[in-house]
Amino acid sequence: MAMGLFRKKVSDLAGWQIESAGTWTVLGQPAASYTQQVLQQRGIDIHDHRSRPVNRELLAQFSLILTMESGHREALMVEFPEFSDRVFLLSEMIGEIYNIPDPIGGSIEDFEETAGEFERIFDQGFENILQYAGK
Repeated sequence: MAMGLFRKKVSDLAGWQIESAGTWTVLGQPAASYTQQVLQQRGIDIHDHRSRPVNRELLAQFSLILTMESGHREALMVEFPEFSDRVFLLSEMIGEIYNIPDPIGGSIEDFEETAGEFERIFDQGFENILQYAGK
C-alpha cells in the first residue's frame, strides 16, 4: 500500500525508484484485496504487484529504506548491517517514533486508516524523505 501511495506522490518527479519487499513474506502473493480496493479508490492500480522477500541485492539499490514497524527495522539492521544508516521507520520522517500496524486480517476500515496514515506521513514528511533519499 505504501509503495503505491508513494509512487503516486512522486509520479511527477524524475529519478525515483520505489519498491516493496517484506521482511517475513511469501514470494509471489498478490496484494491483499482490501489493499487493492483502497488504492483503486485513490486511482492506483497494483493488481500485478507480487510480494517478495527483502534481500541484499534489492537493498543495495536504495539510499532510503522505510519500514512500518520497529521489528522490521531491527531485522534489516541485524541481517544487513551495511545498510543500517539507510533504514528508518516511516514515522521518523515526521519526527516521531511509532509503529504502523499491518492491517492484514482487519476490516476495510483498518486498511483505510493505514492508507490515511501513509498519506499523512508522505505529505508532512516529504521534505525529510527528499533529504534522506538524497533528492
